[in-house]
Amino acid sequence: MDEHIVTSYDDELKFIVRRISEMGGQAERMVERSVAALMRGDWGLAQSVVADDVLLDAAQRELDEAAVMTIAKRQPMAQDLREIVGAIRISNDLERIGDLGKNIAKRVIAVQDHQQPIKLVRGIEHLSELALEQLKTALDAYAARDHERAAEIREGDSEIDAMYTSIFRELLTYMMEDPRNITACTHLLFSAKNIERIGDHATNIAETIYYIKTGDQLDIDRPKSDMTPSMTTPAPNGGRAVSGLEG
Repeated sequence: MDEHIVTSYDDELKFIVRRISEMGGQAERMVERSVAALMRGDWGLAQSVVADDVLLDAAQRELDEAAVMTIAKRQPMAQDLREIVGAIRISNDLERIGDLGKNIAKRVIAVQDHQQPIKLVRGIEHLSELALEQLKTALDAYAARDHERAAEIREGDSEIDAMYTSIFRELLTYMMEDPRNITACTHLLFSAKNIERIGDHATNIAETIYYIKTGDQLDIDRPKSDMTPSMTTPAPNGGRAVSGLEG
């Protein structure tokens, strides 16, 4: 392979890595701003988050096209191939994180006319801080190709799950105590679930980093502390129980 081809190939790989970094920053900002909009009832900020999702979608399509073209032209082997396949996986997770941020922003209108319990608002804010820290750590591990740090990230997912379970339980309690809370609390439940899913996607990214660097897959079974699928709460009218919320 002559010097020109090697240089072009390096440029293509650098573009893919740079695009992941840009998408990661954009996904982080979308989540931060969507949660801020939810906490403050800021409809204008929420609308700007929804609009930004189009840009993240376009970035994912651009990266996927570049990655497929590079594979077709260069036929990479070993770690180079894992770098490109890994970038495709990570871009998909980042695009999904953007979607989840957008979903949170869409709920701002639904909850802005309802008084939210301060404890719950702070709980959701703290949950978002945990998920964003998980995402930031994963993106830092990607930049450094630090597979050991990536492996450690999975342990942090259980803390996010435990916090989500606590919020889930409290929201159900508020709905049981006063039916007027049901609409707003339902939207907050979905928002909390979206944030918990952001943590899951950050963990996906960490697992992909481990694969890129080592060629091995981490164990399928992750540490989990989300107890909501098995939780039930008796309905006020003695009817069927309310159980875990699906994402």
